[in-house]
Amino acid sequence: MIELPPMTPPLKRSVTIDGHRTSVSLEDAFWKALATQAAARDLTRAALIGRIDHARPPEIGLATALRLFVLANA
Repeated sequence: MIELPPMTPPLKRSVTIDGHRTSVSLEDAFWKALATQAAARDLTRAALIGRIDHARPPEIGLATALRLFVLANA
């Protein structure tokens, strides 16, 4: 049998990127991982999200880019 982590529905949070508010829906595990990655870089979570937003290709949604970033840095 496979053991799964605690499951939560996506949580929508507002983030300000370059002075513009946007909402992002991610599962709690991704929000926590982003906070950990931000702290490791001495950034706020919002600042890290802004950097990821600027680095992502335009055809990739922000939530997807955030999830892929977390997986790549796990």
